[in-house]
Amino acid sequence: QVQLVESGGGLVQAGGSLRLSCAASGSIFGLNAMGWYRQAPGKQREPVAFLFSDSRTNYADSVKGRFTISRDNAKNTVYLQMNSLKPEDTAVYYCNYIVRGSNYWGQGTQVTVSS
Repeated sequence: QVQLVESGGGLVQAGGSLRLSCAASGSIFGLNAMGWYRQAPGKQREPVAFLFSDSRTNYADSVKGRFTISRDNAKNTVYLQMNSLKPEDTAVYYCNYIVRGSNYWGQGTQVTVSS
């Protein structure tokens, strides 16, 4: 089992920055990928950014050039640095790990961007 705990959400003005963290515990041997998703009110959950085991990254077009995903192996933590935030980035952000083909999710952290 893998447990994920997100932190770092909050309220920020448009143009500001936030850094989300996702700390993993449990067995992550065989980690395939880490990622962030988000879900805005009344909308489906959508992928935001991914970091694969071979260090490749992938970003949604809407966040390219503004968001950066990274990891700290020693802390078993994945980060999402979010810059130049826009009101449309407002959502609950979820951390996702794929370990040996199984999906694990965090509880979510709210990000609110005011105009």
